[in-house]
This record gives sequence, C-alpha cells and structure tokens, in this order.
Amino acid sequence: MSKTVVKTEKAPEAIGPYSQGVLVEAGRLVFTAGQIPLDPKTGSLVRGDIEVQTKRVLENLSAVLEAAGTTLDRVIKTTVFLKNMNDFPKMNRVYETFFGKNPPARSAVEVACLPKDALIEIECIATVSF
Repeated sequence: MSKTVVKTEKAPEAIGPYSQGVLVEAGRLVFTAGQIPLDPKTGSLVRGDIEVQTKRVLENLSAVLEAAGTTLDRVIKTTVFLKNMNDFPKMNRVYETFFGKNPPARSAVEVACLPKDALIEIECIATVSF
C-alpha cells in the first residue's frame, strides 16, 4: 500500500500536524482531514451562521477532493461535527445541495468545541479512480 499526502492551495492549509487528505492507492480511497470554515485565501474563519459556515466547509472539502483526483459525487462517508446539534436542520439543508440524489453515509455528532471556535467541521472518505 502506498499513500500520498493531498495538498491544495484551494483549501485552507493544515493548521496542525495533519494532512488535508491522504490518498491510499491500494484501496483507491482518499481520507480527508476535517475541514472547518476557513477562507483558503486568508486562513481566517468565515464569519456567519451555520449555513454560511457549512457552505465554506463543503467548498473546502470539494477542493481537497479535487486535488486528490475525485469529487463530492464519489464521497462514501462523512462525519459532521457540530458545536450545537440544534443547528442540524439548517446544516442539513446546505449539505443536501452538495450531495444530491445519492448522498454518502453520514454520522453527525455534537462536540464541546471546534478549532478556532467554528460551528462545524466535516471530514470524509471518497473513492478515487486511477
């Protein structure tokens, strides 16, 4: 098995000892790091409600997947971390616009705190064609 670190300037740089994503060629899968709503150009947290932050997170995930040679259409599993589970319905409406008719499996959990006091973080696993 070989693994390749996925890195793109179209998504925020890692702010700690982790990769934006890891492409595993043997399994033809990419595992992304959790993405929070950082603006990739400024590195700053996008201000706004859960809908604004969810949109930015999914745009960041899309950029990481693109750098790995895949797309949101090939995501098979996501994990959503919410600062407040009461935000779930609003998050879900935005999430649905990115994943369409055949959404991936998903887990959603409420957490006490996220990096930079973000309202949401999402990580995913996607298939990649070689």
